[in-house]
Amino acid sequence: MSQASEQQRLELLELLQQEPRGSANRQGDRIKALISALEQTQPADLSRPEALQQQEGVWELRWSSSSEPYLAVAPWLENLQCLAPSQGRGMNLLRLSGSLSSLAGIAVEASIAVVEAERTPCQRVEVRFRRGGWLGPTVGANRLQWLRSVNQSFPAWLDITVLDANLRVCRGNAGTLFALTRRQDLNLADLLLTPQN
Repeated sequence: MSQASEQQRLELLELLQQEPRGSANRQGDRIKALISALEQTQPADLSRPEALQQQEGVWELRWSSSSEPYLAVAPWLENLQCLAPSQGRGMNLLRLSGSLSSLAGIAVEASIAVVEAERTPCQRVEVRFRRGGWLGPTVGANRLQWLRSVNQSFPAWLDITVLDANLRVCRGNAGTLFALTRRQDLNLADLLLTPQN
């Protein structure tokens, strides 16, 4: 990676990690420019052996080009993506931030798979939503939850265009641009739902 590319990456991470959460919303044009530059200089390639491990974990949405409320980035909200590509699973989790985060959240679970590309870089991930609903607190060994099956007529997809240990940039099938940072403080196994039988 060139020195200029590394500086762009560090600037983007700095903008995304500003507190309070959502501060990056004021820097949308600069974030788009940095993302575009990084997509050119260090495009993700999901066919590389380290890509699977780099995706695995808990990611937080820190900036989005969408105006949809469920894709919002705000100080009082954690918009998390729990990815376990090694198991072909992922989950979006929207919950309040701070001490109330473990009390309740809205989750959507999906099957995920990298789509084999005819040419490099390989960036597309197919997403099939399976179930979604309310997640409550853990009581004893069980987690309170109310989930329903999701009937999805065709798979969604997203392209992971930039990926490293701490930064993930995606372009969704509806044209939305997402920038996420890794949450080292959260454990994937604690958040991911138990697989359905």
